[in-house]
Amino acid sequence: MNAAARQSERHMETLSRLMVRAYSENSRATAPEDLKHLNDDLNYVSGLTAAQLAEFRELADSNHVVVRALTILQNAAVALKDNRIAEWCETSVSKERARIDNAIHMLRSICNALESHGCKVTVIKSLDHWPDLGSDLDLYTSANQDRVQKIMRAEFNAHPVERSWGDRLAHKWNYSVPGLPELVEIHVQFLGQTGEHAQMAKRVIDRRVRKAIGGRDFHVPAAEERIVISTLQRVYRHFYFRLCDMIDATLLLQSEPLNLAELKNAADAAGIWPGVATFLCLIQSYIRSYGGNIALPQEVTDAAYSRSDNVQFGNGFLRVSKLTGAGLYGSQLMHAGRHRDVRALLRLPLLPPLAISALVAHSLTGNDKGIW
Repeated sequence: MNAAARQSERHMETLSRLMVRAYSENSRATAPEDLKHLNDDLNYVSGLTAAQLAEFRELADSNHVVVRALTILQNAAVALKDNRIAEWCETSVSKERARIDNAIHMLRSICNALESHGCKVTVIKSLDHWPDLGSDLDLYTSANQDRVQKIMRAEFNAHPVERSWGDRLAHKWNYSVPGLPELVEIHVQFLGQTGEHAQMAKRVIDRRVRKAIGGRDFHVPAAEERIVISTLQRVYRHFYFRLCDMIDATLLLQSEPLNLAELKNAADAAGIWPGVATFLCLIQSYIRSYGGNIALPQEVTDAAYSRSDNVQFGNGFLRVSKLTGAGLYGSQLMHAGRHRDVRALLRLPLLPPLAISALVAHSLTGNDKGIW
């Protein structure tokens, strides 16, 4: 491992300690108020050069924990009179909060406009990170795409950006909205990397709940669908976690009673119960490695694809084994066959060629734009 990679790994270890100590139930005694336990992490950050601080913030940003992590760090720096780090944190957090406030304001307007025209909509993924926010705004709607596009154009002068092969398969559109730096990603009628999930997608609307975020109300998926959507994204598509995924799921499991029967229903509707169990076990393992804990029912741990799997840091994220991903994909495909899910059987086999095409494009050009 070269020096830059090792430095990035140390950044992630520091961010993970800060977040787990602040947000894991078993670690509340070592949360922000316990400055003794934050002293080593503060000293580490204080010793970074300006360039290294920029890298530290960039890693926090790509893992959607800027507000949470740097607020914890700022509190410690103020108490311990480290003015340089306190001011740096304050500047970073203030800038991020201004971005988020603008995005949340626009998101509320978009949701209101769609709903007022009869398009039921649920905000997926983006609000899970609150008070942080992702780099785009994700919505799911059961409405017709032509109707959605007409509303987005008329109400916001929004324009769809060029779609990749993956976007077309997933039945999603990204919109560029004037005054909003983030793209608005709208999943229409289906979910999944190849748009294979119809029944589970229907649950996202049928079981949606209201949640207050930043003084505004939004429809979001019920807890069980939130876990299933995160599973689809992390262990069936990207094969990596962001640090926010670890913390978001931990907070969800701590704050909302998990209805195991509904979780299994949602997962079985998508054919991914082993993946959901694996997703939760990987999170439990990572949280435990930093001194926290989340309790999982025995039925969940028994259903995991492999209890010995762990995520490994690489290229800015927490990577899932490709073998695990391949095994779960095979299980999903067999489930579709057993249940005669024609849509899934027609679309899931398109995923490996798409992934290979993206890998080849990335190796040749440095990105997979237009494919993934």
